Amino acid sequence: MKKTYKIEVDCANCANLMEDAARKTAGVQTATVNFMTQKMIVDFAEGQDAKAVMQNVLSACKKVEPDCEIFL
Repeated sequence: MKKTYKIEVDCANCANLMEDAARKTAGVQTATVNFMTQKMIVDFAEGQDAKAVMQNVLSACKKVEPDCEIFL
């Protein structure tokens, strides 16, 4: 299942770091962060609870970019 989320990130490098953190999160198959459109597209592994996984993605992203926001 693929979902798109609005994000708030300050620079392209931060967006790349957030993308890497999201990809490494359990339950995420793929993740793409687009700095220009301020969007994150996440493709979840089958059978995963998107809300629970996104809480983990948000935590992982905040470790690399503390002031980032993902609007769940």
